[in-house]
Amino acid sequence: MEKSKLYDVLETMRLSNGAFLASPSKHYSYVWIRDVCYAALPFLYNNDDRFEKAYYALFDLFKTYEWKIDIHRFQKPVHRYEYIHARYSTDLKELPVEWGHAQHDAIGSFLWGIGAGLARGKKMIRDEKDREMVQKLVDYLNCVQYWSDEDNGMWEEYQELHASSVGACVAGLKQVRMLVNVPEELIKKGEESLKFLLPRESETKETDLALLSLIYPYQIVSRQTALDILANVTGQLERKYGCIRYARDQYFNEGSEAEWCFGFPWLGLCYGHLGDMEKVEEYVKKTESIVPIDGKVPELYIGGRFEANENTPLAWAVAMSILLFEYAEALSSEKNDTKKTSLG
Repeated sequence: MEKSKLYDVLETMRLSNGAFLASPSKHYSYVWIRDVCYAALPFLYNNDDRFEKAYYALFDLFKTYEWKIDIHRFQKPVHRYEYIHARYSTDLKELPVEWGHAQHDAIGSFLWGIGAGLARGKKMIRDEKDREMVQKLVDYLNCVQYWSDEDNGMWEEYQELHASSVGACVAGLKQVRMLVNVPEELIKKGEESLKFLLPRESETKETDLALLSLIYPYQIVSRQTALDILANVTGQLERKYGCIRYARDQYFNEGSEAEWCFGFPWLGLCYGHLGDMEKVEEYVKKTESIVPIDGKVPELYIGGRFEANENTPLAWAVAMSILLFEYAEALSSEKNDTKKTSLG
C-alpha cells in the first residue's frame, strides 16, 4: 500500500477549519473530539501544521461553549447534555439530539495531544486564552470526578466506570502539568482507580479494544499490565478483519460482533512500544491485508456478513494504518543503516 494514498484519503476528510470528519458517510459526517485527536496523530511527527490546526479548531470549539465549561468547573453535570459534548456539526456546533456525551477520554485525549505537540516543539498554544482553556478543562475533569464518574466511554454506550477513560485523563493531566496547574492529587486519584480496574476495562467487560489506548498512544501502564491487556485483546477479540470491540457487542452485529479495522494497526503500534518487532511485522502484514487498494480503510466489517460497513473510509482507521506503516518504515531504515555501518 502506498502511504501517500492513505494521506490523500485522510486529506479528503480534513475540513477547512482544521478539524477532521469522522467519515464522509451519511451517519458519520460529524466532528468527534476524540476522532479528531486520533486522525491528527500522523501529523504529530510531520513538519507541517496540520496537527496544530486540528487542535486550534478544538480550542475554538471549547471557547464557543466556554460558558458551559465554566459552570461545570464548579457544578458536576447531572444530565448527559450538560457534559462537554462529544460530537459536533462540521462548523463545530452542538447538535440538539440525545447522545452519550459523557466521554471523559475525549477530554483526556485533547489534553494529551496538547502536551505531546509541545514536547515535539509545535506551537500548540496561540495565546493566553488557549492556556486558560487548558486550565479550565483540567478544572472540569476535577469537578466531574473523572476517576470515579461513570461515563459513556470510547464507544459512547451505557455509563459505567471505564479504565480507558480514566487512563486517558491521567495521561492528559500528566502531559499538561508543566503548562497549567494540575494538583498532584488529581493524577493520583486516577492512578488509584486504574489499580482497582486494570487489566479489566470495567465491571461488565473483562477486556475491550479501548484499553489499547493506555499502551499507545498514552504509554501509562506498566510493561506487565500492557502484556496482560495485549494477551486478553489478541486472545479474545482478534478476528480475520481486525478486532471486535468487546464480547457480545451489538453494533453492526448480524450474527457475530463487528470486526474493527483499526484493531490491527493499533495492536502493531502497541507491540512496537514494547519492542516486540516480530509482532510489529505480523500486524503490518495483517493491516496490509485489510487496507483497500484505494486507501479507504473502513470502520469495520459487519459481523456475520463480513463486508465493509457504510462508514468508509473512517479517518481514525486511515490514521492508525499510516502510523503503523510509518513506524515499520522507520524500523526498516534503522536496520539498513546499522547494516551499512557494520559493513563500512
